[in-house]
Amino acid sequence: MGTPGPATDGTRATSDVDARGSKGVQIGNNNTMSLFPRPDVSWPVRVGVVPQAADCYQDRDAQRHVQQALADDRAAVVPAATAVLFGLGGVGKTQMAARHARGVWTDSSVDVAVWVAATSRDAVITGYAHAATHLLVGAEGATPEQAAASLLAWLAGTDRRWLIVLDDVQAPADLRGLWPPSDRTGQVIVTTRRQDTALARADRHLIEVGVFTAPESKAYLATKLPAAASTADGVTQLEGLADDLGHLPLALAQAAAFIADKPLLTPATYRRRLADRRKGLAEVLPDDQSLPDDHQQTVAATWSLSIELANLLTPVGLARPLLEIASVLDPVGIPTGVVISRAVCEYLTRRAGRDVDLETAGDTLGCLHRLSLITFDTAQPIRAVRVHALVQRATRDAVSADRLGEVAMVAADALLEIWPEVERDADLVAVLRANTAALHAAAESHLWNPDLDIGGHPVLFRAGNSLGTAGQLSQAVTYYEHLHTTATQHLAVDHPDTLTIRHNIARQRGEAGDATGAIEALEHVLTEELRVLGADHPSTLTTRGNIAYWRGASGDIAGAVEAFELLLTDRLRVLGPDHPSTLTTRGNIAYWRGEAGDATGAIEALEHLLTDRLRVLGPDHPSTLTTRHNIARWRGEAGDIAGAIEAFEHLLTDRLRVLGPDHPSTLTTRHNIAYWRGEAGDATGAIEAFEHLLTDRLRVLGPDHPSTLTTRHNIARWRGEAGDIAGAIEAFEHLLTDRLRVLGPDHPSTLTTRHNIAHWQDRRKLP
Repeated sequence: MGTPGPATDGTRATSDVDARGSKGVQIGNNNTMSLFPRPDVSWPVRVGVVPQAADCYQDRDAQRHVQQALADDRAAVVPAATAVLFGLGGVGKTQMAARHARGVWTDSSVDVAVWVAATSRDAVITGYAHAATHLLVGAEGATPEQAAASLLAWLAGTDRRWLIVLDDVQAPADLRGLWPPSDRTGQVIVTTRRQDTALARADRHLIEVGVFTAPESKAYLATKLPAAASTADGVTQLEGLADDLGHLPLALAQAAAFIADKPLLTPATYRRRLADRRKGLAEVLPDDQSLPDDHQQTVAATWSLSIELANLLTPVGLARPLLEIASVLDPVGIPTGVVISRAVCEYLTRRAGRDVDLETAGDTLGCLHRLSLITFDTAQPIRAVRVHALVQRATRDAVSADRLGEVAMVAADALLEIWPEVERDADLVAVLRANTAALHAAAESHLWNPDLDIGGHPVLFRAGNSLGTAGQLSQAVTYYEHLHTTATQHLAVDHPDTLTIRHNIARQRGEAGDATGAIEALEHVLTEELRVLGADHPSTLTTRGNIAYWRGASGDIAGAVEAFELLLTDRLRVLGPDHPSTLTTRGNIAYWRGEAGDATGAIEALEHLLTDRLRVLGPDHPSTLTTRHNIARWRGEAGDIAGAIEAFEHLLTDRLRVLGPDHPSTLTTRHNIAYWRGEAGDATGAIEAFEHLLTDRLRVLGPDHPSTLTTRHNIARWRGEAGDIAGAIEAFEHLLTDRLRVLGPDHPSTLTTRHNIAHWQDRRKLP
């Protein structure tokens, strides 16, 4: 019938380096799922993290323009306009948007309010998808792209009142296809430093936000520093301070926080210190015309004074090194776990010359927050730490090149340290990807080392794991191709890491169904590895293993077995009989023997392998469990279905204990138990088990992962076997739509689905 056999977690060799992440993808109608409003929604719905309110917020003309642009007028003939707040950094655009959002957050003027940190396309899609999970049935199991598209469709059709805030848009192109609909039930606020013509449209109000006016500066400082404002001379000094700082809200906040923290310090004294600091900084600040605004010296001067005070207020001067870490990460949100990670605490310990624990690091964050150098919101751990981009730049400008390299490596280690092995939390993973992207942008050259033994930092690879493991194969290929371009700027074209990236491009092509293309690309890589690394290098041997695997996957099973047997000879010679890669090669030979029809020979080879893996690796090692898995699979294929089910059930107990319920291998074992139940004649039990498994695979892996699609395939197959032929055809047709979208028309799994539709249509015609 063409139905797939039991899913296996086979032992083919793969690259030792993880796949890497990618940018967001275009949203289109083809990605919209048929999602509908949740019946249990509790209105109003509030999604996202609105930045904390600034102390002594000043009402401004621009704020009134925002209110006018978003006036609540249900009788309006034209759609409500979008307010686009643009201006230089540090002028308060985000605070204006937050002021409006907080106003509707607490009243009933809108039913849905969503705040999105829109620094990249990926971030926008993730923010929309998160909102969709609160509003739409089925969004939890959709891909971020599908959920985002469904949210936009829902916004366009709903009678509910809504607000979407897209904060800190870096490039208008990131919003292509992602602009909220122009609808009189909705409000949209965008903040950006850009003034591109692409932002201008008849239904969008472009509102420029500048620095404070002189009266606004005076009112702000008088509120923050009431003692100074109580005398005529003090008022004069505050007015002079505002002039000194160019009325830049960010600089005024830092200066006021500094003065407020030192009760004996007068504004006049601060101004003298500021003038001296400016004079010194003018001689060392880089003349960088590429900066996003013209406030570098102002922020650098106030930052310099504030960071010195912060260092005095923290144990052994921890403020500066901790702010250095934050300066190379995402300004709109750094997880708490990153800045208090083991890697960061060890860095602070080295800088301080004494042990620094999590509590001390947390206290230092509080001090930086007190002096307006960061915003620290413990209620939002995923984006707890926010640092203005101007403060980040001032911090980095004060760091030597050598020190910046160390800072970048510590930040990369910290991201890698908290990255979850199983990516259940899509929001956290999106923030980690955004932080990795910001790190690469801020310190790219420091994350690549041409040394043959170093190369690129592993976090650059880890940032793309969610693409390959989630089944977003075309996006993974695109990312690897972009990464290859970047790598060749810092590494030699034949550096091992450069070759590894090419290896991964080829592997993902194979996963996407192009086994022949994968073989061809890997053979080119192998030629380079033989020349650069030699025939006995582990990477060279791994590439040979992958070529052998894709030969089998392309249908040349005899060629795969022969290639693996030649590889085994070399791995025994180079690595020895007990090396994990040698054992893996033996597992692959057994696997392809089974695929060639010799299930009994496969079982015998795997049982010998299991003996050695138990001796070398122990009973709980993942590879040992994999060997047990494959023995159970081939027992079933050899006709011992009851023995297969029993072996899989014992294996499931151990995988639950060792790996946990959500590990992909645990889910695969459940899949096989369900499959063999069906083969044993219990079609109804198979359907029930597969449906429970589908729920978990949707939650853990997402709807487009190949394993999720395989589970749907088996549900459809066993519906047919249970007598529900119409239900089977319908399920296969829905599956075909998704496999065409995810895998393409020529992928073997897509062709198998077409075959099954035809099969069950023929069965329906039988008397």
